[in-house]
Amino acid sequence: MFSARAVSWSSKKQPIVTLSTTEAEFIAVASCACQTIWLRRILQQLGHYQEGSTIIHCDNSSAIKLCKNPVLHGRSKHINVRFHFIRELISMGVVEVTHCQTQNQIADIMTKPLKHDVFVKLCGLMRVCSISSIN
Repeated sequence: MFSARAVSWSSKKQPIVTLSTTEAEFIAVASCACQTIWLRRILQQLGHYQEGSTIIHCDNSSAIKLCKNPVLHGRSKHINVRFHFIRELISMGVVEVTHCQTQNQIADIMTKPLKHDVFVKLCGLMRVCSISSIN
């Protein structure tokens, strides 16, 4: 989101096979962090410097804990090292990963079939189109 509007989203198959939803979400957060860095650099070249960190929302508490925990342990040692750079970005203050409840996960509108009322709610949260035009 930029100035309360959606400017970027992506939906694609992950480049590797994951063994759990936590791992899949962790890799998605790392991918989002890459996109964040790219967008921050573009905005910086245009003269718009961002103060503070960029917030990344994730609905998987275990993935958030894995992002913030600088220690590799048995449950995460199989994850490719290239995805662990998210921890460095968090410690540097470039990004911040926060929990987003599933019912408020705006990205679901792009990736899942939704009931009409949930679709209308997420459209409103995304601020892409007016709710009255959907009803």
